[in-house]
Amino acid sequence: MEKAPLDYVESPVSLKSLDTFSDIDRTKLRRKIDFRILPLFTLLFLLSFLDRGNIGNAKIEGLAEDLNLQGNQYNLCLTIFFIFYATMEIPSNAILKRSRPDIFVPATVTLFAVVMTLMGTVQNYAQLMATRALLGFFEAALFPGISYILSMYYRKNELLFRQAIFVSAASIAGAFSGLLAAAISNMDGVGGYAGWRWIFILEGLLTFVCGVLSFWWFPKYPKDASFLTEREREFVLWNVHHLTNQDKVHPDAPKGEDTSSDKRYFFAVLKDINCWCQMFSYLGVALPTYGISLFLPTIVKNLGYTSVKSQLLTVPIYVVSCVWSIIQGYLSDRSWLRSPFLSFNYLCMIAGFIACICLDPRTNAHGIYAAMYIVGLGMYPAIPLSIVWNANNLSGSYKRAIGIGFQIGLANYGGAFVSNFYRNQDSPRFILGHALTLGFVCLGAAAMVIVVFNYVRTNRKDELALKDGEYENYSDEELLKMGDKSPYFSYRL
Repeated sequence: MEKAPLDYVESPVSLKSLDTFSDIDRTKLRRKIDFRILPLFTLLFLLSFLDRGNIGNAKIEGLAEDLNLQGNQYNLCLTIFFIFYATMEIPSNAILKRSRPDIFVPATVTLFAVVMTLMGTVQNYAQLMATRALLGFFEAALFPGISYILSMYYRKNELLFRQAIFVSAASIAGAFSGLLAAAISNMDGVGGYAGWRWIFILEGLLTFVCGVLSFWWFPKYPKDASFLTEREREFVLWNVHHLTNQDKVHPDAPKGEDTSSDKRYFFAVLKDINCWCQMFSYLGVALPTYGISLFLPTIVKNLGYTSVKSQLLTVPIYVVSCVWSIIQGYLSDRSWLRSPFLSFNYLCMIAGFIACICLDPRTNAHGIYAAMYIVGLGMYPAIPLSIVWNANNLSGSYKRAIGIGFQIGLANYGGAFVSNFYRNQDSPRFILGHALTLGFVCLGAAAMVIVVFNYVRTNRKDELALKDGEYENYSDEELLKMGDKSPYFSYRL
């Protein structure tokens, strides 16, 4: 069968070889992209994580008492955020794929900043619920959107280190949240507002300023990126796509990637067992992350510290986790391995939560505090690792966009679950909350084992099929449209 022309891939540059770009200094270009997009992505994600999690800091400064929250009303305010947040993540990435990222993402950041600021003026439970719902609605576009955009600029073995840098903003946000809350709480009574209100107002205004400025700095897709020259744009497209279906370095492997926005990719994700396993694996990471970010100040305060000291004691946990996330991302990219590092992270989380269940904070507060470090060392590096591992193993740019949104979106319903795990009546040990969280961590670890087994089995099966010549009569067009189901596509472990 005659091989079809590749007019459906993003650019004819996918047909070129590395020699064609001998004039490009790859290291210099990579640094140029790094300095152009990573600081902005990190800042925006830091602010979003700060805005969604600062309600935990506001709680120990008197939010629940001032709004007269009864029973589980505080937990429901946490839950409603994640329902809207998770529901909108898949459609938001589908919209992003068909729109201009330099308009869509900054607009959503500006909108959730407005909501965050207005949260400082709420007077009752209903208003707090409404603003938390809107915050989740508008924040949904940022994380999966940035994850997808990064996958368009960096090839597989460059991606995790960059993802780890921007996702480390989650742990930095935790540190900043404690520091800012401790400082802002001193404004209690200024302008007639309680200290917890100023936490929402000032952090919301900061996000608003950054959101507006990002309209002038947020990048377009590589093919339209104004900060790159035409030759650099061509190289970025080639650099990202030429490895997609060549991972087995087979001489007949087609070069490029199908970038059509075909709705069949949406259904391909839903029918792909590996996508479901990756989602459950990420659920085992996302759920404890939200639990810790929302309840760590309360957990630390129940160790017997004042509210201000509790805010400050959360900071070192986040700082250590941030540094380790970046180191692990670098090591994983250099080794081309994902699952061994993720396995280590799961073991840390399991050990940490078991310690939290077994130890009594009234007699061993230092032990509980140390266990939080162990949980953080496993939890925060696992966030970028899980997402990048999934992105590495999805081919077809539209399937990758949908697959990332599917993984992050459904797994983030875990935030709605964990919002109800840590109940006031379970203080100070929170055994139920720790036990339920541990159960989801174990579920994620089991899903990871299944997906590794599937990847290994499929790679071996494809190797045998190629040796037997089963795909000799397939055209390049047919093979590329198969995406990650092509026999030339090798799943990364």
